[in-house]
Parts: sequence; C-alpha cells; structure tokens
Amino acid sequence: MTVAQDLSFVSLITNASVLVQLVMLLLAAVSLMSWTYIFRKLFAIRNAKSQTEEFERNFWAGGNLTTLYEDAVSNRRRNTGQTGALERIFEAGMSEFNKAKATAAGKGAVDANALVDGARRAMRAAYQREMDALESHLAFLASVGSVSPYVGLFGTVWGIMNSFRGLANVQQATLASVAPGIAEALIATAIGLFAAIPAVVAYNRYSHDIDRLAIRFESFVEEFSNILQRQVR
Repeated sequence: MTVAQDLSFVSLITNASVLVQLVMLLLAAVSLMSWTYIFRKLFAIRNAKSQTEEFERNFWAGGNLTTLYEDAVSNRRRNTGQTGALERIFEAGMSEFNKAKATAAGKGAVDANALVDGARRAMRAAYQREMDALESHLAFLASVGSVSPYVGLFGTVWGIMNSFRGLANVQQATLASVAPGIAEALIATAIGLFAAIPAVVAYNRYSHDIDRLAIRFESFVEEFSNILQRQVR
C-alpha cells in the first residue's frame, strides 16, 4: 500500500483504531443532530419574526381590540399555524383582562390597577412560555460548539499514541511509516471542528435574534398594559 493510498480520506477512517472510529462516529452523529436543530431553529425564528411583524401591523393599525382578540382565539382553535408568539401573548393578556373585568363588574367594584396587573402577569407567563419554546435546543448547540473540539482532540491524542507505540517495533522510523497513523488521528479533530464551528455560529446568531424578539415582546407587554390602563380609567 502506497503512502498516497494510506492518506486517502476513506482509508484513513477505515484504518483508524476502534476507539478513534467510535469518536468519529459519535462526532458525526452529533453533527447530524446539530444541523437538524440548526435548520429547525432557522425556520422557527424566521416564522416568529414574520408573524410578529404581521401582528404588530394589525395591532398598531388602530383596529378594535375585541376583534383582534376574537381573531386570535379563532386562529388558535382552528390550529391554522398562523398564530404567532406575540399574538398568543396578546391573547393571554386580553383573556385575563376580560375575565377580571367581568368578575369585578359583577361585584360592583372595579380596581383598575388590579385588572392591569392581572393582565400583565398573564402576558408575562405567556412570554416565558414563548421564550422557552424559542430557546429550545440552543443549549445543545452551545454544548456541541464547546465540547466537540475536545472530543475530537481526545481521538487525535489516542490515535497519535497508538501511532508512536507502533514505532517501537520498527528499527528505522520514516515519514512514510508515521504519516498514515498521524493523519488517521487528525481526522478526529477535523470532524470535531466540523461539528463545532456551525453550532457556535448558529448559537450566536440565534441567540441574537431571540434577544431581539424578546425585547419586542417585552415592549409590547408594557405598551399594551398602558392601553388597558387607559381603558379602565
């Protein structure tokens, strides 16, 4: 077998030690999962942005709040997939506000601050649920980005150790005898970096996008609370 044949990509993997092959297999599986979550999160965040922008346009167009609330409830019950995170936050706040207002009217006493505080708490709870959904799997991407290079490095170190141990039985060590073993070991580091780099880039990008959405959600909660406050005065 020539050195060129030994250094072909396929032969480097097939000729590697069992432990190094297991490390490569683990990294390949992690990379596949990482890319799956990257694309799923890409579409989820893109949909969240477009749905948020659409609802903000409808909300600030000056439409009737009751009509917007009925549309949100109808979309959720039909499960059309068109209900966005911000619309669900609005629905939670409006629903709690209407319930509390009806209860207070039945008792003959309306506390404006209590009504608005209840609606704000409901929107905060809905906000937390939406943020949990948007941030799902981000921790996995962060873990892949931070751990994969070290896992690949472990496979590399192990492979190089085996390569040098094999030299103990060789009277004259040459580059041709050392190169295949070291190359086999370095493949593990390359696969580790291949898994880590996209995960880190995606994590940083998605974290930024989710933070921007969180700011928009929080601003809406406060602005809508002010609108409700003016309605009950």
